Amino acid sequence: MNPLVRKVEYAVRGALPIRAEALNAEIKAGVKHSFDKVVFCNIGNPQQLNQKPVSFFRQVASLCENPQLLAAENRELLNKLYPSDAIARAEVLLKNIGSIGAYSHSKGVPYVRENVAKFIEKRDGYSANPDHIFLTQGASSGVQTLIQTLTQNSSVGIMIPIPQYPLYSATISLVDATPVPYYLNEEENWGLSIQDLEQSIQDARQKGADVRALVIINPGNPTGQCLSEQNIRDIIKFCHKERLVLLADEVYQTNIYIPESRPFHSFKKVLRSMGEDYNDQELVSFHSTSKGMVGECGRRGGYFECVNIEESVLEQLYKIASISLCPNLHGQIMVDLMTNPPVEGDVSYAQYTSEIDTIYESLKRRAIQLAFCFNSLEGVTCNAAEGAMYLFPQIKLSPKAVEAAHKANMAPDAFYSMAMLEATGVCVVPGSGFGQKTGTWHFRSTFLPEEHLFDDFCSKIEAFHNGFFTKYRF
Repeated sequence: MNPLVRKVEYAVRGALPIRAEALNAEIKAGVKHSFDKVVFCNIGNPQQLNQKPVSFFRQVASLCENPQLLAAENRELLNKLYPSDAIARAEVLLKNIGSIGAYSHSKGVPYVRENVAKFIEKRDGYSANPDHIFLTQGASSGVQTLIQTLTQNSSVGIMIPIPQYPLYSATISLVDATPVPYYLNEEENWGLSIQDLEQSIQDARQKGADVRALVIINPGNPTGQCLSEQNIRDIIKFCHKERLVLLADEVYQTNIYIPESRPFHSFKKVLRSMGEDYNDQELVSFHSTSKGMVGECGRRGGYFECVNIEESVLEQLYKIASISLCPNLHGQIMVDLMTNPPVEGDVSYAQYTSEIDTIYESLKRRAIQLAFCFNSLEGVTCNAAEGAMYLFPQIKLSPKAVEAAHKANMAPDAFYSMAMLEATGVCVVPGSGFGQKTGTWHFRSTFLPEEHLFDDFCSKIEAFHNGFFTKYRF
């Protein structure tokens, strides 16, 4: 076996989720536990926790899946079941796609990429080139492609935040590149310091790393912070000075919970606003249908946009995309719908906005409630979520708990998280799976459980935590 495969670790699908799946199977088989179901808070998978799909998106997708419904002989019945704009959208998509059972262009259907370009232009106020947009199987495959392409040899360094989403560390391990960590400041609401970036790249280069790229996750995963425009500007200046490709993971761009003080700014928009001096700053930004209010994780839709990337490099990216033939058509259709939803005047607009607003407002309330819950626990501190779908509380564990964890051959936060799972059925991810400052312990939890169950959800965590701290008292 390739030793690099053995080296890869991916905590959000690691030991705790495996045990959670086993417990879930036991419950379905009739085995009794102190809880009646497993709550999977280990991954941002909204519809697993019963987030309602957006009606218009599903209506269009179903018509594309079964175009026979659009036949003339079925039109009378169809008009009773589907709104007229959903029917019209499905017809336009099928006209431009053909059969969704056929391969598309390896970059994705040109019509869909044109709509993505229009979405980006509307969002940022700057034009986008559809030929520089690649549709992908979720954002993850795009990230993997870019890191693979950047890695010439094992000395190539990729700067990643700590804490970070394990996709990055896992992919870097798999291609045998060198991770170059830079630490986010928990005391400053997981802020990013340019001085820390400078120290990180200096240390890595002194050790022989050929640092070529900087990964930014904004809004943050697992930390939930949202960068200010000035912070983004400073990061771009840093990358320009150090000649780094900027990889901007922006999949949570609509999960913004304090828009008045912490709105989302895309790296593309800020870069373009900085003028001609930065026209050679290379940027690749990623987006996905899995997050936001869409939450269509299983359809695996996403894209990346290349900005200021040389044509010869784009040709190589196209070649790599061609190896997989094309991204799946279901995901491409969802990307089209995400970037080109109903607008005012459309038949479905009122229902669409109502559904989106309902999901958004509920997420805001749940983020606040769970942060309050965590901050009320002994030995726990938790920054509020400015964005994304997660909280990343720090937990101060006693020497007794740490010793018990070591005896169990587990990281202390994994030991705590496993105990929580066994007692409550709540599956979180230990902070050691994301990276953290030495001597600190955390866990990541989504705030995706259904709102009407949230009081019970929080009560179970509180009861477990109190029992754990009593058992392992300082």
